[in-house]
This record gives sequence, C-alpha cells and structure tokens, in this order.
Amino acid sequence: MSNYFGTDGIRGEYGKALTANLAFSIGNALTQIKIKPKVIIGHDTRLSADPLLLALSAGIVQGGGSVINVGTIPTAGISFLTDKEKFDFGIIITASHNPPNYNGIKIFDSNGVKLSDSKENFLEEFFKNNFTSDTCGSFKEDEKFQNKYIKHLLDSVSCHMENMKICLDGSNGASYKIAPKVFKTLGAKIFTYACKNDGAKINTNCGSLHIEHLTNKVLKNNADIGFAFDGDADRVVAVSKSGKVFDGDKLLYILACHMKEQGLLYANSVVGTSHTNSGIMVGLNRHKINLIRTDIGDKYVIEAMNKMNLILGGEQSGHIIIKTHAQTGDGILTALKICEIIKITGKSLDELFDAQLIPQANINLKVKDKIKILNNENLKNLINKIANEIAPAGRVMVRASGTEEKIRIMIEHPNLSKANCYANQIKTLIDKI
Repeated sequence: MSNYFGTDGIRGEYGKALTANLAFSIGNALTQIKIKPKVIIGHDTRLSADPLLLALSAGIVQGGGSVINVGTIPTAGISFLTDKEKFDFGIIITASHNPPNYNGIKIFDSNGVKLSDSKENFLEEFFKNNFTSDTCGSFKEDEKFQNKYIKHLLDSVSCHMENMKICLDGSNGASYKIAPKVFKTLGAKIFTYACKNDGAKINTNCGSLHIEHLTNKVLKNNADIGFAFDGDADRVVAVSKSGKVFDGDKLLYILACHMKEQGLLYANSVVGTSHTNSGIMVGLNRHKINLIRTDIGDKYVIEAMNKMNLILGGEQSGHIIIKTHAQTGDGILTALKICEIIKITGKSLDELFDAQLIPQANINLKVKDKIKILNNENLKNLINKIANEIAPAGRVMVRASGTEEKIRIMIEHPNLSKANCYANQIKTLIDKI
C-alpha cells in the first residue's frame, strides 16, 4: 500500500502532509528511475505552487534531469504535452477540487498517462535517497507550450460556435485564461465567473462543487449552456438553459449515445464507476450500450479503458475521458464536445438527456482516521444490514476518500427519503466511532 499516493497523486495541506522537502524527494526520485529525464511541469493558481515547483525542479536538476516550466495550465494540458512533445515525465502541481490551503502532485509517464499504483509504489522506494548527478540538469520557463495545448483543443471540434451564449466558471484555477480564450476563438459569446488568477480563492464558492453560481449566471444571461470546472479543470459540470445541473453521469450518457449514433463508440461500451447512477446503466442498455464499472478514481477508469481498448469513460464528479483526444480527464475538451453535439443535433442539453436517474443520497464526513472507521465491526454490520434491506432496488457504498480525510456515504434507492434515512443512520454511527 502506498504511503504517499492516493487515488489521484500525492495530496494534502501544504506545509503539513505536502512539503517542499517531499516535493524535492519526488523530483529527485524521478532521476533515479530514469537517467537524466526530460520533465515538463505545470500548475494551477494556488499560492503554494511556486515553492513546490522550485523544490520539485531542484530535485530533478540535482539528479541531472531537465525541467520545462509551462506555468498555469490544466492537468490535461500537461498530459497532452508530455506525450506530444516527447517528455519522459509530466508533472502537474494541483489539488484539483480541494480548498486553497491544499496542494498536490500528479505525475504522468511518457505516454501522458498517470502512473499506475505499482509505478507509484516503486517511485516511493527512492524518496529517502538523495541522488546528485555528476552533471547538473537545467531549468527553463516556456509558457508558449500552452498554445500547443490550446491548438489541440481547437482541433478537437469540427464546428464553430457562433450564436452560442456560454457561461464559464473557471473556479479561479487552471482554466481561468485558457477556457475563455478557446470558446471566444470558436466564436461563442461568453460570460465568465471566477475566471481570475486568484489562488487564494481557488474552488472557494465557485467551480464544479459550487454550481449554484453558474446556474444563476446561465439564467440571468439566457445562455444556451454553462460549464463549471474545478481547480485543475480535469472535471466539468454543466448547466442547461433551463437551469438544470448535468453532472458527469449525465454528460457521459449524452456523449455515449451520440458517439454510438455516429458509429464512433468502440464495442458499444463505456466505462463508469461504482458511483455511476444505476439509471444511467438502464438508459445506456436501452440504447444497446454496455456500462462497465470500476473502482472510483479516474485513474482506474482509464486503466479499464486501456485494457479493453475503449474510448469513453468517466465519473459522476465530472471526470470524462475521451481517448480519441486525451489520455486523462479534460473538462474543457468535454465542454467543447458537448457544445459540438448541441450544434450538430440542434437539440438543447435537456433534450439530449432521456435517462431516468435513481435518487442518490450522498454524505461526506470529515474524519481523523479513515481506516479505523472503515474497519469498525459495528459499521460493517450496519452496512450489510442496510444492503440486505434495500436490495435489489437499492445500493449502499461507504468508502474512504482518496484525496481528503473524509468518509463518503452513498445510498441509491427509488425513494429519496428512504435513501436519506439510511445514509443518516450510517452518518450517526460514524459520528460515534
């Protein structure tokens, strides 16, 4: 089991779980598994990005590697550039959807794919070493690489977006500049919210976890659609013209159905997770599309897609992977492809979604010891009891967050009040543990 890596890289409060010393060790470790590696690094807008960037780079340069810092860029931009520009590793410094005092480090291999669990565990073995190369490496800054990612996004869609009114919530994060530029270039009239280089307010009352602000902006401006990204823009949540919220499950459904109609959905299959709403599975089956479930975490979705050579997968949180264009979740790309479907079909977002979701009750609890709680026998017994009571119509899931000190509770049941009741039973017990 990894001591540092979670489901999406290394993450924690800056200065506590994640320090400049640890960042140096991570960078230096890369030079111990690859001789004089070429590394591309980017970051979101967080205030702690600079010390982590400098520490990471120092570890790499001391070990003989070369670093290119491309500045503020979405996670998917680093994934794309690592593969396209033939870097040995790509690193994005971000804590994604977490608060401003958090930060994180995600590492991509030379193909632009996040390191597997086994590769992360192997890398950790070198954290305690301190390698100094006979010849030091180099550090350069070159934000022009961002333009290559922007061009990639523009080339990913087949139509312009004139006459479309689109609202964008950049979460004061990595997409704050790039997303508006892309949609403006394609001819859309845009309205922005939280599109500032403000790391002190990243994800604070904005972005994909605070969708109410985007909803108000869409309705106020009579926009055709709105998109809210998280801090590193690998997630996206949409709002329709009528003000309805479209999470990753709904967006994945719309993309899958359209791609099947176009004959583009390989094996007529799509990858979701254990959290994907069962109503999505029923709706996909009605369209003769198979849903394959994985553990929660876009890394596991991508691994399943690679094993089965599938091209579409995603999570309810808004991570959507479109393998024909990206090796990881890309919120801006997903938003572009949704707009493309709207332009091609002439239908609104509401008209494109015809599945019937099953109500879900979701509770996130901040805790001190996730493992202790999940190993509690009373909790295990209660979960089993509830699972037996709600089967086969309902589902229960209690898991540790892979990115925060939280326990996540999900109850899926046709009756929402019952789902809430069961979820609160579990919450009450956890509060007592």
